[in-house]
Amino acid sequence: MAKRTAQARILIYSHDSFGLGHLRRCRTIAHSLVARHSDLSVLILSGSPIIGSFDFRSRVDFVRIPGVIKLRNGDYTSLSLHIDIEETLAMRASIIEHTAAIFDPDLFIVDKEPLGLRGEVKQTLEMLRDRGARTVLGLRDVMDEPSLLAPEWERKNVVPALESLYDHIWIYGLPEICDPLEEIELPDSVRARMTYTGYLRRRAPTNMPADLPLLRDPYILVTPGGGGDGEDLVDWVLSAYELDRTMPCGALIVLGPFMQRERQAEFMARAAKLGDVTVITFDAHIENLMTRAAGVVAMGGYNTFCEILSFDKRALLVPRVRPRLEQHIRAERAAELGLVSMLDQDGPGDPAVMVRALRALPDQPLPSTRFPPGLLDGLDVVDRLAMAAIAPSSSIRQSA
Repeated sequence: MAKRTAQARILIYSHDSFGLGHLRRCRTIAHSLVARHSDLSVLILSGSPIIGSFDFRSRVDFVRIPGVIKLRNGDYTSLSLHIDIEETLAMRASIIEHTAAIFDPDLFIVDKEPLGLRGEVKQTLEMLRDRGARTVLGLRDVMDEPSLLAPEWERKNVVPALESLYDHIWIYGLPEICDPLEEIELPDSVRARMTYTGYLRRRAPTNMPADLPLLRDPYILVTPGGGGDGEDLVDWVLSAYELDRTMPCGALIVLGPFMQRERQAEFMARAAKLGDVTVITFDAHIENLMTRAAGVVAMGGYNTFCEILSFDKRALLVPRVRPRLEQHIRAERAAELGLVSMLDQDGPGDPAVMVRALRALPDQPLPSTRFPPGLLDGLDVVDRLAMAAIAPSSSIRQSA
């Protein structure tokens, strides 16, 4: 199939077995790219069950592949379909490959999983390589504890794939925070393809939604991301407000769409007894809520960390430690740099400890006072790298 000369195309793969992180990162990159280039279209392949809850800019669209979910024992199962997981994975791989063949991208960006879930993008990578498309592996700043990532990648035979299937590796962070591949034995040829972009700056949408009922300023925004593993954080914050009824700021708690309904109901009932705590389930424009917040309490996932930095918000991070140490590594390093404060948690926390942390939050220095150079340059660098990778196969114009 002949390459186009007028329209450039980028395909982004996000496996999204659970949570919001991968989808939100890919969507941010897609929106930034099409905003800068009027002759560019981006298509996102995603298994997220709630991708339809988000809005997408013109020239950005998505293809929803059948969802899967990871069980506690490490196995995967179909999210909604009552069929064998192998059949689900075969459908996903087929949809990915056929979509890529028809869309015929100039650039293929794979988020986090070098070969996709259970190797489902390997054939697509091979096919697009043979067609002349450029390929990129995009990695967040922290993957996992290095000593655990190395054997995982060895088991998945990742390094040979990086050598043969990828032209570039983009790391959406800075080495001052973390080298996500620190203990991976990579050939020099692969290391030479790595570029640290800086973090992906976020902006609040211009179409501000109506104010939430009963929401009063100032408030502390509490967000456990998707919420699937954020119950302990929400419980700890509510316990602090139940213990101390003279807190200087109220709280807005966004539970996340993946939190168990029973726990959502429990937390809403507890908050209803407190006049200064509002609880909602989900907001697709959480950036707007963060811009108004006096401070943020979060677990420290990648996207929330980017928003804390972008909106220059004093933040308290309470990272999870299971099943990965990703959030803990990020939060600990950010706290060492003075960008945030941090509390350790592994199970229910002492309400008095949370009260002290919440009361200290307004006195923290703003993150911007501690920024290392290039911290939020991610989208600018991604744009430069993407355009360099596409040229001269396509001709694109800057948006006015």
